[in-house]
Amino acid sequence: MIAYELYCRLRQLREKEHWSLSQIARELGLHRDTVRHWASAAYRRQKAGQRTSKLDEYKGAIVGWLNQHPFSARQLLPRLREQGYRGGYSILTEYVRQVRPKRPAAYLTLHFEPGECAQVDWGCAGSLAVGSTRRRLSFLAMTLCYSRKMYVEFTLAETLEQFLACQQNAFRYFGGAPRRLMIDNLKTAGLSHPAGQPATYHPRYLDFARFFGLEVRACNARAPHEKGRVERAVGYVKQNFLSGYAPTSLSEANLSVRRWLDEVAHVRVHAETKKTPEALFKEERLSPLPAAPYDVSVARLSHATRRCRVHLDGNRYSVPAEYAGTRLSVQVYPDKLLIYCRQRLVAEHVRTYDRGADLENPEHVKELLDHRKRAWEQNLLRAFFRLSSCAETYCRQMETRRLNPRQHARKIVALSEIYGVDEVDRALRDALEFEAFSSEYIANILEQRRRVLPEPGALHLTRRADLLDLDLPPADLDGYERKETP
Repeated sequence: MIAYELYCRLRQLREKEHWSLSQIARELGLHRDTVRHWASAAYRRQKAGQRTSKLDEYKGAIVGWLNQHPFSARQLLPRLREQGYRGGYSILTEYVRQVRPKRPAAYLTLHFEPGECAQVDWGCAGSLAVGSTRRRLSFLAMTLCYSRKMYVEFTLAETLEQFLACQQNAFRYFGGAPRRLMIDNLKTAGLSHPAGQPATYHPRYLDFARFFGLEVRACNARAPHEKGRVERAVGYVKQNFLSGYAPTSLSEANLSVRRWLDEVAHVRVHAETKKTPEALFKEERLSPLPAAPYDVSVARLSHATRRCRVHLDGNRYSVPAEYAGTRLSVQVYPDKLLIYCRQRLVAEHVRTYDRGADLENPEHVKELLDHRKRAWEQNLLRAFFRLSSCAETYCRQMETRRLNPRQHARKIVALSEIYGVDEVDRALRDALEFEAFSSEYIANILEQRRRVLPEPGALHLTRRADLLDLDLPPADLDGYERKETP
């Protein structure tokens, strides 16, 4: 049973302010199951004659002490013992949890001058199908603290090169850079940030900040209110742009969000400034950008495999055959890869975010294929020359008279497996004598020699009447000499 005042407060938070059960439980200090029960049950007052608590006569004093100082139940117990309390510690703890006044955290309203500061944070937009896999879809949001104008870019990773590239793209979108940048405790920006101590920043990010003349400041851990402008911007993107929207590709998502920024987000009247971000942006005083862009690539060492491949993010990229088994340096950009060997560029690929993909440049394996072709031709010639002592002479004649002598040689070697080496040797000698230089001639000679004609046999007649149809020429007896009779 809970107090009626507590019950009324619980129903108000649930029905009018639409708080969740967990939020109400944290606010009122109750168990979530208790909140679930009383959120739908009618309140029943305690029946008369029910046993009272030993703490009832001391509740007023407890409330008075808690209003003066946030005592714990352990600190209140000795005070109650002095006044004659004989109850237990558990009921005291439960009552203190119920009546302890909640002190909501108070925050200062931060004011920024035009061009003074921008805030940066990542947001999650679910996942996106890429080839045969799915990748986490993230977006980086940068908000100018004075005008509330923001930049949003979707990416398929939150790595250092993506983080640097998105911020540089944001500066180009704004046409300049602010003097200060507030960031979260990201591994790509800060190495460590102990409580109450200054943050240790990533050296590459410090180099990026010096290039644009930025002062970087990392917020404290678990203190999102310190960068509330970009936190609200991330929530605004999720509730407005991403609500009911399912992007089909990364490029389509970035084109859509750019159109949304120009047509919706920057022309709306901001609830706090009472002006549109586009109107206030005209008052921003951003620093001009350097003439040359910052190199956002990240160097990674990789070992090329014996199959002439470099692995990155579950994908394989080809390198020239001469660098197989070599240690290489890979400059990773958000959209491409540059592979170096001792400061020499040896390969360049478009970066893919698929998994298990194999990207091969045909030029990288051309030398290996040529070497294989030459080795195959050498083996073919050796096999052909072993067929006969005149095979080399026959081959030179084919090279001068045929357009594809290697194909003829390959077919003649294949004929030796069918007819035998001795038969092919004899056929080569005969063809050389007849000056017939082609695999078709050799095949014809072999076939003619193997063909056996049947010997003629006696004439057999099936019917005796066929004898009457025989037409025999008359016998010539001139060759015989007549013998005179005595």
